Amino acid sequence: MSGHSKWATTKHRKAAQDAKRSALFSKLSRNITVAAKEGGDPNPDNNASLAAAIEKAKGYSLPKDKIKTAIDKAFGSGKDAANYETVIYEGYGPAGVAVYCEALTDNRNRTAADVRSAFSHAGGSLGTSGSVAFQFEKKGQIMVPKEVETGDKKNPTGPNGAAADEDEFMMAVAEAGGDDYEDAEEEWIVYTGPTELAAVKDALHEQGVETKGAELIMVPTTPSEVTVSDAKKVMRLIDRLEELEDLQAVYHTADITDEIAEQLED
Repeated sequence: MSGHSKWATTKHRKAAQDAKRSALFSKLSRNITVAAKEGGDPNPDNNASLAAAIEKAKGYSLPKDKIKTAIDKAFGSGKDAANYETVIYEGYGPAGVAVYCEALTDNRNRTAADVRSAFSHAGGSLGTSGSVAFQFEKKGQIMVPKEVETGDKKNPTGPNGAAADEDEFMMAVAEAGGDDYEDAEEEWIVYTGPTELAAVKDALHEQGVETKGAELIMVPTTPSEVTVSDAKKVMRLIDRLEELEDLQAVYHTADITDEIAEQLED
């Protein structure tokens, strides 16, 4: 367990999502609606998928009223009914970088056309099912703030248990059953096996460590080295795809190093 850095790869994506917060809220709400409907229960205590969707939404500060509205929509009827399906799109972007997209859509034709257009515009190509999936593996991801609110006006924030010290946190993650962790500036990112996400999060809570969100992600198994020029082209494609309301998440294999990430920010 080394704190190996994947953060540079996701930092640009997170900044782009935060900048498009209204669109992000819409995607998070849709994710909650689908999880509630597929699980057949509006109570997250009885619906693990819904609990995970809510946890992810809270990590991005989706308001409680929007969470409730999204759950209610899952059990509506007529024009209030939600009829989304999960669709995966795979393809290759600039420099042969593999791109994996997860969508929730109520119109496959519309979404496919939008995704194909984004790839074509970037000089990439949309592939067939399974064409790039083998280059990714599913992982659990837990966001852990280093400091939390204390409720004290004089000292509004304080250390989040073991998360305040890397050596202590490394031990806490190991004891909780986490696979790895990394430093993401004001927070830690803990990685888990896909089926251990909830158990590791609960184990961290038991050790007095608060979390800020948890979700399942796709991590590239063999990242592709890219130049700064190619990285910019790849990220333009990723940004274009993430602007599509139907797409929930977009993953790629480009190895965005800290140095490249800094130049992307510039």
